[in-house]
Amino acid sequence: MILYKHFKSVMVLLGAVALFSCEGNYKNVKQLTQKDYQPIAIWSDVNLKYTDSGKVVTNLISPVVRDYSNRGFPYQEFPDGVEVRFWNDKGEKSTVTSDYAIRYDDTDLVDLRNNVRVITADSVELNADQLYWDQKNKWVFTDQPYRIKFKDGSFNEGAVGFDSNQDFTTFLSRRNEGVQIVDTENNDNGK
Repeated sequence: MILYKHFKSVMVLLGAVALFSCEGNYKNVKQLTQKDYQPIAIWSDVNLKYTDSGKVVTNLISPVVRDYSNRGFPYQEFPDGVEVRFWNDKGEKSTVTSDYAIRYDDTDLVDLRNNVRVITADSVELNADQLYWDQKNKWVFTDQPYRIKFKDGSFNEGAVGFDSNQDFTTFLSRRNEGVQIVDTENNDNGK
């Protein structure tokens, strides 16, 4: 009987401690009550157009977008893929597609995965397993295998990855094989 009273007292004390520790940490308790950390919003059949001076400059298309802006590190997830079309000042279109993507709000970093394909307005074509796009610094990079065909017809296959500005005029590959086209007519040393 005495053991039962002590056990009951200990349980009441533990319950009180748990209750008061939760009160002081209401944000965490609230977050724990959200079922499986669900997104704050889910959009279907997204076709978002961004205009500047009356012209469409970006068009984002995705079957599903999940918005996790209610998290400590907010992001949007594109679990069924994404296609983004961009138009430059001349009206020329570039396209980026992937089977999966995440865009992080705080860093403006986009993580594109699975069947990533980039086709620029000037005919550069990139295929990769994964590609990171730093929107703030206008830079793209990967540490995964890739294949790129440049506008002059040269191509590059890399096993390790690359870094480049987003228009691919500064392209730094870590380890690759490919074909480089050299214009000897415009080269002072060429004959």
